[in-house]
Amino acid sequence: MKLEELLREMVDAKASDIFIIAGLPLSYEVSGRQIRLDSAPLMPDDTETFVRAIYEVSGRSMQRFVDNGNHDDDFSFAIAGVGRFRANVFRQRGSFGAVIRVIPFGLPNPADFHIPDEVLRLARLQKGLVLVTGPAGAGKSTTLACIIDKLNHERSGHIITMEDPIEYVHKHGSCIVTQREVPTDIATYGEALRSAMRESPDVILLGEMRDYETIGTAVTAAEMAQLLFSTLHTTGAAGTVDRIIDAFPASQQRQIRMQLSMVLDAIVSQQLVPTVDGEVVPAFEIMVTNTAIRNLIREEKTHQIDSVIAAGGSEGMRTMDQSLFDLVKSGRVAKEMALQYSIHQEALKKRFEAEGL
Repeated sequence: MKLEELLREMVDAKASDIFIIAGLPLSYEVSGRQIRLDSAPLMPDDTETFVRAIYEVSGRSMQRFVDNGNHDDDFSFAIAGVGRFRANVFRQRGSFGAVIRVIPFGLPNPADFHIPDEVLRLARLQKGLVLVTGPAGAGKSTTLACIIDKLNHERSGHIITMEDPIEYVHKHGSCIVTQREVPTDIATYGEALRSAMRESPDVILLGEMRDYETIGTAVTAAEMAQLLFSTLHTTGAAGTVDRIIDAFPASQQRQIRMQLSMVLDAIVSQQLVPTVDGEVVPAFEIMVTNTAIRNLIREEKTHQIDSVIAAGGSEGMRTMDQSLFDLVKSGRVAKEMALQYSIHQEALKKRFEAEGL
């Protein structure tokens, strides 16, 4: 099967990811379920052919991956009339492999992805730091694309995104939108962020905060009256705050704690949870930073943040376990599955018992 034919078939099947791995038939994932095509297992020559075809359609040189001994390569590409794709090419057991993420043309509809209004309202913020967190494949990029699109049509200004690679393409709306891909357009996130500060930004989307230097620069940018969105591979608001602070040397942790307590405006943590009908649905934890949370960050009492979130429903907050409880109560998610994805399993279990679920 030719690459373009395969990708078209996968888009029609609503696949989220395609796996090209030696020793397995071509495989893909739909709603969290893996499906293998009824074909012979791929041989190393087959996977190399597919990988070379990916580079060919993307117009990207394969030499950087093959000649320089890089262990993987991550980039996006588009095929007219089919869709956009994000490819990760790598070596495994002496052969080439690839996983391709399917990104349909156009921007996502928040309703289709069950993104709550409390998350979309973060587009109204004028400055500060907003983090969207969760494991890989949890939909962080989709959530951020929806927020950026709302910003792009409800206010004016300059939106700068820096991503590795660019997934969703934003057209200029009432805002000017500049999108830079790392490392194609600029070498690193840190360099892109420093460059952005000289480009009159109003809103910055930083694809990922990978190290303490980038985190420090991002916090400084948020202090300078910019609205900055970014992601971390953490689950839960309290864990995210601790992860940021722990990224710094001990001698700098008090300073970053003080800075974070002032600039952090919200943390959205999300997971994709299997439903009773074989689909997946997102569960969201939403923390909106109020005076109590700022004090807890400053005073090294992040373990108490969950309690403030649980009591903050009137401010648009909810814990991950509250979100999971609501999914079980609505009949969309099984109780056992919700417990697997919960933050405080015993407490959620007792709540189910108290409610007779």
